[in-house]
Amino acid sequence: MDLGLAGRSALVTGASRGIGFAVAEGLAREGCRLHLAARRPGDLEAAVAKLGDAVDAVHPGDLRDPAAVAALGAACRDVDILVNNAGATPTGPIEAATEADWREGLELKVIATVMLTRTLYQAMCARRRGVIINVIGNCGERPDPDIIVATVTNTGMMGFTQALGAASPAHGVRVLGVNPGPTATERLVSLMQRKAQDRSGDADRWRELVAPLPFGRAAEPREIADMIVFAASDRASYVSGTILTVDGGVAKRGHLF
Repeated sequence: MDLGLAGRSALVTGASRGIGFAVAEGLAREGCRLHLAARRPGDLEAAVAKLGDAVDAVHPGDLRDPAAVAALGAACRDVDILVNNAGATPTGPIEAATEADWREGLELKVIATVMLTRTLYQAMCARRRGVIINVIGNCGERPDPDIIVATVTNTGMMGFTQALGAASPAHGVRVLGVNPGPTATERLVSLMQRKAQDRSGDADRWRELVAPLPFGRAAEPREIADMIVFAASDRASYVSGTILTVDGGVAKRGHLF
């Protein structure tokens, strides 16, 4: 299926690994020109080595810094597609979440995303075209006390996405969200390995911990990315103000494992 994305430009945040890198790969396959943003320059260089000529620019920086957000927005005002993927939040219940954890989660997942979106949204509205996709997380719709910071930030980002996406079509712009469930990124695998080590003394048994998930496994990053790339295309041209959940049904069954 031709998605009609060839020649369009996209900014992907958190693009050096995991879902963000899979999105960049998917957009590159469709002929998009890429701007990649991530915190670590070395990881960005590794991503560019894999993606090659599809990358127009890289933007290393910590989006918890308002100056970095402003600089990224100024450099990427002309992009056709924004994928807000940065924002891994601290894990743990309220007893373990420190004030620093709450501030980190809110500043990166919510405030930085909103400020970057605001800049690019205004530019897209002026051109009367563009797509913004927020990669959020299914605990926004299935609150989880064991990842309390993410539950709060993701719930807020779902509301932000739905509100902005309801108004944006009047300006020729689409805004929507994608809620991944547990996904086999480096971060998830590392967390599961630690749990397996604690429980059984064998980190290599981490797959046993995700076996109760739908289809007996976590999602692969490309499975999430494929939904995002499709949503960014004209094949989804009437989709705005909604959240597309890619979790194998976890959020609807009411429990994770």
